Amino acid sequence: MNLSGYLFPRVRLVSRFALRGIALGAIGVLLVVLSGETVAFASRKVFSVAALAFGFALLGWSGSVFAGEAVESMNERLGSKSNWTEADSRRAMTVIGSTGAGWMIGASVMTLVLRAAY
Repeated sequence: MNLSGYLFPRVRLVSRFALRGIALGAIGVLLVVLSGETVAFASRKVFSVAALAFGFALLGWSGSVFAGEAVESMNERLGSKSNWTEADSRRAMTVIGSTGAGWMIGASVMTLVLRAAY
């Protein structure tokens, strides 16, 4: 079994969007603090939005796995011109989930940095 052809592209996808999420989380907390809010308020709000994205992705990914074949079959029978596939849906949820997870990490790290600075 060739793991490098299967695993590495997926790890690269997850890590690329997780790094973007880390940047979003860090910048988000910093912007909320610069707007005049406390570090605690900024941390809670940015982390909450990130957790919402991550949770949506988990739910969407499981829905894609659960009903993916049925939706593909329905599109085929109805003659829909949709290019929706289960694999595309799972990939989209992976992108959203990776970004959300990174966002939570970024918010947490920026909170620690700002608390150490104050």
